[in-house]
Amino acid sequence: MYVLAGDLGGTKTLLQIAEVRDASYCVVREERYASADFDSLVPMITAFLHTHNPGRAYEIEGACLGVAGPVVESGSTQAAKLTNLPWKLESGEIARVLAITQVRLINDFQAIGYGIAALGADDIVTLQAGQMQARAPRITLGAGTGLGQGVLIWRDDYYEALPTEGGHAGFAPADVLQMDLLRYLHARFGRVSCERILSGAGFVLIYQFLRERGDYPESKKLAAATAEGDPAPAITHAALVDRDPLAIQAVDLFLRIYGAHAGDVALTLLATGGVYIAGGIAAKMITAVQAGGFIRAFNDKGRMSPLTQAMPVHVVMNPQVGVMGAALMAARTAKDPDRT
Repeated sequence: MYVLAGDLGGTKTLLQIAEVRDASYCVVREERYASADFDSLVPMITAFLHTHNPGRAYEIEGACLGVAGPVVESGSTQAAKLTNLPWKLESGEIARVLAITQVRLINDFQAIGYGIAALGADDIVTLQAGQMQARAPRITLGAGTGLGQGVLIWRDDYYEALPTEGGHAGFAPADVLQMDLLRYLHARFGRVSCERILSGAGFVLIYQFLRERGDYPESKKLAAATAEGDPAPAITHAALVDRDPLAIQAVDLFLRIYGAHAGDVALTLLATGGVYIAGGIAAKMITAVQAGGFIRAFNDKGRMSPLTQAMPVHVVMNPQVGVMGAALMAARTAKDPDRT
């Protein structure tokens, strides 16, 4: 079965035509686009099919698109608006463009959740082995352009992925430094959500807070690098490669907040089936994640610490996990639309 799968983000969108067999899939055609280059998704899909499926050489039987934002169900159709992009999506319109009936829009972290089933050992880095409980709840969360979060619940013979907007929950500081960060951000933005901090833009805000705090001076090299383009990669490089003290402090604070939030979510859902950290940021700074600050904060839960210490915690290293999950869901929808 050939399907169209997509991972729609505020920054980039990946589209694929994939051949799906059971729980595995093979990419036939793919292309990555800058999301801001298009006014909406339909022109992007049209361009993709014109280039990669001329004459409908591949008969697409189903489509599923993971969307970085909330999806609203209305009968058999879905509508969505991306949180960090002014796109409005409607599954019926996409179905008309593709000339097929089975099109689904799902939250991007739903797509990541479905993709977990297709990951191999080389696709993850384990931070804590724990004691995995079969068919127990799992969670996915990850910082990137925003902060995504999803829940996986066992259903019959596979994990059903449920969307959440938990990334917009309020930030809970864990120490005096984090309380100072909250005050700093509250003065600028009012309410401070977790996504305000645990995102690419949030990482830069942490750096700016620490720079103004003045525990370590900003180097001329890093000041120039952050002024030239996207500051986040420059700060990460300065911390991991140049061992710049201010950048290291920013990475450390970011990861401690990240780990603490992941632990809070894991407790809320009793995620004894596993915690999967996705999103682009953790994978890009995996050596710092493995250094221990993240997992210490994850397990710093007072009398509940033994419970979190028993939970498996993994970082997803495969950046295509979302589109993998969308492909699997597209095939499942095409085969049995009433079950999904």
